[in-house]
Amino acid sequence: MKVVELLERRRQNWQELERYCDRISQSTLNTAEISRFSALYRAACADLALSNSYQLPENTVQYLHKLVGRAHNQLYRARQFDYKVWAKMLLEDVPQRIFNDRCVQTMFVFFWGFFILSAWLAYSKTAWPEFAEEMLPPQMLEQMQEHFKKPPDGSDRDGDTNLRMAAFYINHNTGIGLQCFVWGLLVVPGLYITAKNAVWLGAAFGYMARPDVPQGEHFFHFVRAHGPFELTAIVLSAGAGLRLGMAWIMPGQLSRGASLQKNGAEMMPVMCAAMLMFLFAALIEGFISPSSAPIWLKSGVCLLSSALLGFYFVVLGFPRRLLNAAR
Repeated sequence: MKVVELLERRRQNWQELERYCDRISQSTLNTAEISRFSALYRAACADLALSNSYQLPENTVQYLHKLVGRAHNQLYRARQFDYKVWAKMLLEDVPQRIFNDRCVQTMFVFFWGFFILSAWLAYSKTAWPEFAEEMLPPQMLEQMQEHFKKPPDGSDRDGDTNLRMAAFYINHNTGIGLQCFVWGLLVVPGLYITAKNAVWLGAAFGYMARPDVPQGEHFFHFVRAHGPFELTAIVLSAGAGLRLGMAWIMPGQLSRGASLQKNGAEMMPVMCAAMLMFLFAALIEGFISPSSAPIWLKSGVCLLSSALLGFYFVVLGFPRRLLNAAR
């Protein structure tokens, strides 16, 4: 092929690439345009690499150098923060993904099923009279009764103590979430750890709710504000772990490595949501729960937290196709 013919054939692509470079510096491209831009960039790189074989004129080689450099900088530059894209991801994609995830749904039912059953057995004096005493160590029951002998009034804590306790709760609660997540990779151990935590927590709540345990009033005064975030974060951690465990056991058409990579990427929003909730719960538990704030305020925090969780995961997460079909 003659050089003149080659230049004539390639020139249109180079000019098109130039136009994309002009446009991308002023506005964003859609998916198809970015794909075309990438293809033109790769073709220009190939032309530059073969310039000696093509025996292109020196001025054309210099032009290609500049064009390829410009296109590279435009293609791999740091993108501006796109509020619309992030808003769509946080307010639509993430809640819908979490709401519709079967593993999260399974662990929600699993955790709350054991929690409620355990709380009822610990509360009841007839169904299993010694349930709480058998599930919880005696030292733990004694500590709870001793710790909640008086209502939380914040009299023995200052700002530094609250901050240290918030850090402790972040570490402690995140540790529970990580246990549920990591053991979930092996599925059965993950189910056991999640059930164990649900039974312990349920037994503690049920025991402290007994009429003959006067410290229960102070206990619920303390836990009500941070409970919604903390318990939801445990469920999300367990669901994410179960999802990865199932991805390893049943990879489908993918290799196990590819299945883990795909499901791991899909579970990232779930784990991020869980970490945020552990953080919120720890801050509330460190600063609000032990304070002398009136019980109506702590109840308000509980209701607000529950409403936010319900709105985010249920209202925003409910499948749009079902809503549209119902209209």
